[in-house]
Amino acid sequence: MAKKRVVTTTINGTQIEFLCQPRQTLLEVLRDTLNMTGTKEGCSNGNCGACTVLMDGRPVDSCLVLAVESEGAELETIEGVAPAEGLDPIQTAFLEQAALQCGICTPGFIVAAKGLLQSNPSPTEEEVRFYLAGNLCRCTGYDKIIRAVLDAAQAREEVTV
Repeated sequence: MAKKRVVTTTINGTQIEFLCQPRQTLLEVLRDTLNMTGTKEGCSNGNCGACTVLMDGRPVDSCLVLAVESEGAELETIEGVAPAEGLDPIQTAFLEQAALQCGICTPGFIVAAKGLLQSNPSPTEEEVRFYLAGNLCRCTGYDKIIRAVLDAAQAREEVTV
């Protein structure tokens, strides 16, 4: 059995230190060690995007990232999307567009959408569809999700104007 490693990282703005086995995925540590269960386990092989988190501002499938690889990184999970008061415009748009059903894929879509809007505040529909292609939904289809992301982009733009 490999020796546990100490990892220091920042999650949702808070510096955190945890112990993990070198083989443990970031998803396992988030859910089982740190009790951050908002990040969902879907396929465990990087095909569904349910476990998407932002790592240094870029979306990654946390089931494919070893927890030790997060050393020194800035991570953002679904728990960190909403501001202290209220909801992020992405979350509001998902609710208003009814862009969710069972909820397994929703955190991954919201986190991925946040990554998109941070790098491209005014994406086209085609850009949204391309960017979210790594996230799968079995319940809603994708039109409501795409509309929600476009609405959130517009809402964020109106706030900054």
